Amino acid sequence: MGSDDMGSDDMAMADGDNPMVGGAPMLAERNIIENAVNSADHTTLVAAVKAAGLVETLQGEGPFTVFAPTNAAFDKLPDGTVETLLMDENKDQLTKVLTAHVVAGDLSGAELMERTRANGGRYNMETVSGDAITADLAGGKLYIIDESGDAAQVTIADVDQSNGVIHVVDSVLVPR
Repeated sequence: MGSDDMGSDDMAMADGDNPMVGGAPMLAERNIIENAVNSADHTTLVAAVKAAGLVETLQGEGPFTVFAPTNAAFDKLPDGTVETLLMDENKDQLTKVLTAHVVAGDLSGAELMERTRANGGRYNMETVSGDAITADLAGGKLYIIDESGDAAQVTIADVDQSNGVIHVVDSVLVPR
């Protein structure tokens, strides 16, 4: 599958076939957190992971498949949402939102597309938070649909990590 299948025509390549993300090389021997902290496009996500106390979890053995929203994805949320979620008293809600972006296992973009095609164009997954997300194919592009029916496009697929894989998405997946 070429990068066109994921809608990431301008993606630069880093170490081997692993893409650059947020201007930084994503090294496959690093874990999810070690790579994410280097991405200029994921500073909001990293701050949220730290506030939720999920650093240790996402540095764990895994494997994890993480659908990682960019800063621009968080900016699409209503004004004040991120600031509210980052408040200490909202840690449980923040944790639920973040873990709604994580699936157990190491699912490549090709595997997600294959499973989606094999299931009539939609592939349902349960997140670490216990919420449902669905992979959907439209126009040759892979989307992840949250429980509200909102879609996040996978813009960079297959950012391999030592403990799983990251797929960069352009929207925040919001659990119910």
